Amino acid sequence: MRIDILTLFPEMFAGVLSSSILGKAREKEIVDFHVTNFRDFSESKHGTVDDTPYGGGGGMVLKPEPLFRAVESMAGEKKPRVILMCPQGVPYNQKLAEELAKEEHLVFVCGHYEGYDERIREHLVTDEISIGDYVLTGGELAAMVVIDSVVRLQPGALGNQTSAVEDSFSTGLLEYPHYTRPAEFRGWRVPDVLLSGHHANIVKWRLKESLRRTSERRPDLLKRLELTAEMKKLLAELEAEKKITDKP
Repeated sequence: MRIDILTLFPEMFAGVLSSSILGKAREKEIVDFHVTNFRDFSESKHGTVDDTPYGGGGGMVLKPEPLFRAVESMAGEKKPRVILMCPQGVPYNQKLAEELAKEEHLVFVCGHYEGYDERIREHLVTDEISIGDYVLTGGELAAMVVIDSVVRLQPGALGNQTSAVEDSFSTGLLEYPHYTRPAEFRGWRVPDVLLSGHHANIVKWRLKESLRRTSERRPDLLKRLELTAEMKKLLAELEAEKKITDKP
């Protein structure tokens, strides 16, 4: 996968792209990062990339010319997926991460100032993505979030590929609890089933705990999930347990 990042602050990405999973994926040549200052594509001798909005108002607006030139310089035979990081975009989720992970070439546009010339939205980008209902100073941090979530899904990026499959949201459920040594710490014991070595029972326990955690913390996810017969049975068990616990 090739990932291009268009930003006015390329130095922000140096540590992120060379560390942890992203850095290892780059070393393994699983992903190829290119960070470009789109100010380099301005025709102004001062490198101007923004201007005042037509019709008046506060703030500055990013001009279309530098961004169009920058993206067009990166396009190969196949048009890349061009992603605008923007609070007006579609909410980002794991399903979209998995979709983007299948692409060969992604271009992230990180803006600043008041906004973008509307022609950038209409004629240049293919996607507008928001990572939450809040406003950041620029698109760089949001792009880092999306890039991290996409790269970790690439084959070979994680030491254990099942980690990505079992992550929260990948299955539609929140992930089950994890434990490691020691088996007892300050009187708190690891659940016996995890020490039993009985694989089938462990799988069932993990599914039940995922359902428990999802129903308690994100019940909205359950409403969107197509439940299997086993899931329905386990949810019924959880409901019965809850009634016993809630009794005065």
